[in-house]
Amino acid sequence: MWNFDLSQYDSVWALFIQICLCLVFLLIGNTLRRKIPFLRKAFIPSALIGGFLLFLVNMLAEKIFNFSLVNARTMQIITYHMLAIGFIAMSLKIINKGNENKIKALKVFQNGAITGGTYMLQAVVGIIVSLLFVAFGSSLFYDAGVLLPLGFGQGPGNALIWDNNFTAAGLFDGEGTVGLTIASIGFIVASICGVVYINFYKRKQEINHQEEVIKHTIEDYESEDEIEDSESVDKTSIQIAFVFLAYLLAFGIMWLFAKISEWTGIELFNNVAWGFNFIWGVITATLVKLIVKKLHNKKIMKRRYINNYQMDRISGLSFDLMILAGVAAIDIDIVTKYIGFIIILAIVGSIVTFVYVKIMTKLCFKDFKHEAFLVNFGTLTGTASNGMILLREVDSTYNTPANDVFILSQFPAMVFVAPLLILLAFGSKSLTNCIISLIIFFVLFAAYTLFLIISCKKENRN
Repeated sequence: MWNFDLSQYDSVWALFIQICLCLVFLLIGNTLRRKIPFLRKAFIPSALIGGFLLFLVNMLAEKIFNFSLVNARTMQIITYHMLAIGFIAMSLKIINKGNENKIKALKVFQNGAITGGTYMLQAVVGIIVSLLFVAFGSSLFYDAGVLLPLGFGQGPGNALIWDNNFTAAGLFDGEGTVGLTIASIGFIVASICGVVYINFYKRKQEINHQEEVIKHTIEDYESEDEIEDSESVDKTSIQIAFVFLAYLLAFGIMWLFAKISEWTGIELFNNVAWGFNFIWGVITATLVKLIVKKLHNKKIMKRRYINNYQMDRISGLSFDLMILAGVAAIDIDIVTKYIGFIIILAIVGSIVTFVYVKIMTKLCFKDFKHEAFLVNFGTLTGTASNGMILLREVDSTYNTPANDVFILSQFPAMVFVAPLLILLAFGSKSLTNCIISLIIFFVLFAAYTLFLIISCKKENRN
């Protein structure tokens, strides 16, 4: 029997109060963004504004009233799960076959290679920075620089996961905060640099953006043969059920890997299990989508149950919560301890990402180089949401192929990025392993870049 008093707060109320805080500060962040012109024009996400505001309010509450408004552990849990749920919802979306046929496969692979090349470049420069800090007496571990591609490229979720893994292994005292801080800086870099880039090329008249009123039709929200909203179960409930079915299957994979680690004593299986929840989610979501498609084609399932519009809303909510909770979970004392490393890593990472993505998108996508740069740079410093915000500013009705190329390139991009994720635990074990990882990342960076150069030259000759 429950006693409904404050003694039950941790077991009954804690998680939901933290979610309430996230959503309330998301509303406040959105209000500030709409009312303050600078925030609106800078494309800074409402979730990021709300997260920083909650972080500041919590810090003041701790200093003045000795009371913590934010439970950092709970916020980290929200960040961890929202990463996977957001990716699952994105993966469950049905690809428009008409768009798929119009896009050259080479362009899709080139965009994936740009993503892979950027990750590897970020890893290389990140590790070099951390090695230099260690050489000058820092308490960092050799491989700490891999937090750059995790924070910039992957966002708060994976940066948090591996920061915590490195902390649990006794490598440093990040406790999730260093990764989350790098990811938060990445959002700001994506927004500010994106705005400067757009305004610069507008003045050069290379970007001719005109405000367009987008008229939505019923096809934007549902297809003809979908289930009705007035079914015995709500359509949104069905979408959420598919997402959590995929996540439950993903947990089954993670549980199996964890058991293998327990049986064999090999820790790698445990790291693979829990460190890649979003990848297992993508795999199981793809499997669920294929099964649903087969059932529909065989007329066993007579109507379409997956709605792209609502999956977009689920992924949007998940990523908003991920960003806001991730920023709120930052510990200012840990940031202060590693402030030099964080600043240098962010500056170097921003410069090399900007230059590499600029060169490669100009080489591969001559007809829509600005659109391709903005969506890729925004994603490779912030998240896909940042990239899409910047793209919509210069191509609001998706007249160029940039949007379709970007979406279709996500699977090959995962393949190109996979070696980095696989070597995360390996590289942190020793200086020798770190150097081996550094060499592998550099070789892969060179290979991806060479593929882009050769394929673009061959394409231009044809």
